[in-house]
This record gives sequence, structure tokens and C-alpha cells, in this order.
Amino acid sequence: MRKKDCFYLGKIAKKFSFKGEVLIFLDTDEPELYTELESVFVDINGHLIPFFIEKTSLHKEKFLRTQFEDMDSEEDADTIVGKDVYLPLSMLPKLEGNKFYYHEVVGLDAIDQRLGNFGTILRIVDNGVQALFEVQKDDAIILVPMIDEFIVEVNRENKSILFNTPEGLIDLYL
Repeated sequence: MRKKDCFYLGKIAKKFSFKGEVLIFLDTDEPELYTELESVFVDINGHLIPFFIEKTSLHKEKFLRTQFEDMDSEEDADTIVGKDVYLPLSMLPKLEGNKFYYHEVVGLDAIDQRLGNFGTILRIVDNGVQALFEVQKDDAIILVPMIDEFIVEVNRENKSILFNTPEGLIDLYL
């Protein structure tokens, strides 16, 4: 499995018991969707390795208490603590309307209601404070805050996002 075909689910935060259980921090608003997993991919030295699950349960809302097959000791668990966990993109719930996953919008046309097409979305920059659309127009990089009021329509069919940005925001970059 290649990382580009997967999405980041979370990180193995710490050991939970002397029997090899671990706590996976789930980077999601809906952790309950991931309590019935059969397996996950763990990033070990840049390679996604499948780990099969014996049992899971939610722990303190955002953690998944997990017992992997063939991990029966603290020493076994030590080998994966701190590693990132991934699932195939096909396991993401479908979003509709103006909701989207960050990876979905990369490559879409950015269109402003007043100015028209102002570039192509390169990526989402999320530093934890304010997520930004990074849009390329010729040699310029335009940063548009990811604010619901700015997003008029996510059009998956036409591969574009229609924005209503404040006057002057895009002009700052051009």
C-alpha cells in the first residue's frame, strides 16, 4: 500500500498494558467510526506495514485502545509507539455539499465570484491556528483562509471551488 493511496488516521501514542496493548490517538472528529477495524497500516521507516487487530475499544474519546495480533508484550508495543497510522482512502466516509477532505481539493480550480479563476489549489496549509488554501497563479502563491463564509460551492463535477473572498485579498498577492 502506498501512502498516497491512504489517509492519516492518527499516531500510536503510548503503551496501555503489559500485554502489548497500545493507545492510538485518532485525528478525527468521529472516532466511533473506527472501532470495528480489522487492520491498519503503520508507517515503519517510510513503509506502510499492515497490522491486524484482535480487539479495540474507545478510550477517553479520542484514543483507540488496540490489541494487535502477535503483539503480546510491552517490548513488542515499544517497537511501534510514536508511529503514524494510516487507512486506505476507500475507507473515508463520503462527504457532500461544501464539506471536503484536504486531499480532495488539491488540483481544483479556485474561482472567485468577482475575479473569476485565480489559480489552482496546490495544498492546504494547516498550522493548527488557521487552515489556508495555497493557490498558485502563474508564479504567485495566494493564501486564502479556509473560512466557511469564503466558500460558496465545492463543485466536484467541475473540479472547482467557488469563493467569495473579501475585496483586495487576492490582489495582495498579484
